[in-house]
Amino acid sequence: MMHPEKLIKRGLLLFIFCQFLFLANAQQILTLDKALDVALTNSPDIRRSLLNLERSEQSLKAQNAALKSKFSLSVTPLSYNKSRAFDDFYSLWNTNETTQSFGTFTVSQPFLPTDGTISLINRFGWQKNLSEYRNNVETKSFSNNLYLSITQPLFTYNRTKINLKELELDLENAQLSYAMQRLNLEKQVTQFFYNVYLAQMKLSVTQDEFVNTQKSYEITQNKVSAGIAAKEELYQAELNFATAKSNVQNAQVSLDNYKDQFKQYIGMNILDEIAVMTDVNFAPVVVDVAKAIDHGLNSRMELRQREIDIESSQFTLIQTKGLNEFKGDLSLSVGIIGENETLTDIYKNPTNNPRVSVSFNVPIFDWGEKKARIKAQEAVIATQELTFEEQKKTITVDIRSVYRNLQNQVSQIEIAAQNEKNAQLTYEINLERYANGDLTSMDLNLYQNQLSTKKMTYAQALIDYKIQLLNLKIQSLYDFEKNEPIIPDNIIQKKK
Repeated sequence: MMHPEKLIKRGLLLFIFCQFLFLANAQQILTLDKALDVALTNSPDIRRSLLNLERSEQSLKAQNAALKSKFSLSVTPLSYNKSRAFDDFYSLWNTNETTQSFGTFTVSQPFLPTDGTISLINRFGWQKNLSEYRNNVETKSFSNNLYLSITQPLFTYNRTKINLKELELDLENAQLSYAMQRLNLEKQVTQFFYNVYLAQMKLSVTQDEFVNTQKSYEITQNKVSAGIAAKEELYQAELNFATAKSNVQNAQVSLDNYKDQFKQYIGMNILDEIAVMTDVNFAPVVVDVAKAIDHGLNSRMELRQREIDIESSQFTLIQTKGLNEFKGDLSLSVGIIGENETLTDIYKNPTNNPRVSVSFNVPIFDWGEKKARIKAQEAVIATQELTFEEQKKTITVDIRSVYRNLQNQVSQIEIAAQNEKNAQLTYEINLERYANGDLTSMDLNLYQNQLSTKKMTYAQALIDYKIQLLNLKIQSLYDFEKNEPIIPDNIIQKKK
C-alpha cells in the first residue's frame, strides 16, 4: 500500500498540473506578429486613420463624378396666376388669368481644360391665357425652347483644376498618413509588447528570488534550531523572505497594469487574459549607415508630406492672387423656340434665339490688401521650404544617432551577458558558503539582489537592441534584417 505522504505529494502534483492546464486554456498567448495583426484590425488610431483615408477617397471620387455630364429635370405640373393691373397707355384696368404647365430638361457638362460649362437645355410647356384686352378670349398654346449654352470664365485661373489637384494631394497625404500610422503602430505595439515581456521576466526573476530566499530561510531555521547560528540571523532571514514575497506581489501588479495598457492600445477586450511570448536571442544585424541615410532621404513619407504642403501653399498663392482680379465672363447660347396651339405643329414657324453676353470685373483700388496677402502667403511658402530642408537634416541626424545606439547596444549586450553569468556563479558560490556558515543571510541577500538585477539588465539590453533595430527600420524605411525596403508600393508609385 502506498505511503500517505506519497499520496499527498502525487495529489498535489496533479492539482498543480490541472491548474497549469486551466491557466494555459484561459490565457491567450500573443506573439509580436499576432499582436500587430490584432492592432491593425482593432486599434483606434488605425481606425481613425482609415476613416480619414476613406474621407479623402470619397471626396476625390465625388469631384471626379462632378466632372461628368449632369442630367436634371425640373417639372411644374401646374402654375396658376390671376392679376389685375392698370395700363397707363390705354388708361384701362386689365385682369389677366394664366394657367401653365411646363418642365425643363438639362444636360450640363463641365469642361475641365478651360473651366467652362456646356449645357443643352430644353423647356417644354403648355399655357392657357385669358385677358380682358381680348374681350375675355381664351388662348391655348404649346411651346418648346431648345438651346445650347456655353459659359466661360476669362482672364482668371482654372478653379476646377486647382480644386481637383488639391483633393488628389489630400488623398495622397491621407495615404502617407495611414502608412506612417502603421509604422508608428508597429513601434508602439512593439514597445508595449516588450513592456509586458519585461514585466513577465521581472515576475519570473522575483519568483526565482523568492524560491532562493525561501531556501536560505529554511537553512537559517535549521541552523538556529541546531544552535549553530544566532537568533538575529533568523530575524534577518524572515525580513528577506517577507521582502521577496512583497517583490513578487509588486511584480504581479506591475505586469497586470502593463497588460491592460497593451490590450487597450491594440484594441483587445480589457478583461481577456493574455501572456506574451517571443524570442529575444541576440542576432547581430549588419547595417550600412550610408545606405540607411540614402534610402531614408529618398523614401521617408514625411518629406513627401512637406512637398505636398508646399504644393498646396502654391495653390493657395494662386487663389490669393485671384483676389480683386481683373476677370471676365462669356455667355453664349443658340437655339430655336417653337410655339403653336397644336402640339405636332409646334415648330411650324420656329424662332431663332441667339444670345451673347460678355462681362468684366475691373478692380480699381483695394488699399494694398491683395499685395499684403500675397506677401503673407509667400512667407508661408518660404517657411515650408525651410521646414522641408530641415526635415532632411533631421532625418540624417536621427539615422546616424540610431546607428550609433545600435552599435553601442551590441557592446552593452555582451557586457550584460557576462555580468549575468558572473552574478550567477557568484551567487552559487556564496550560497554554498552560506550553507557552510561562512556568510550571513544579509550578505547572501545582497548577492541574490545582484543576480536579479543582472538578469533584468541583460533582458533589457536585448530588448533595447530590438527596439533600436526597429527604430532604424522606421527611420530609414529599410529592413536590414530582411535586407529589403518596407515602403508600401502604392506610396512609391505616388512619389514617382
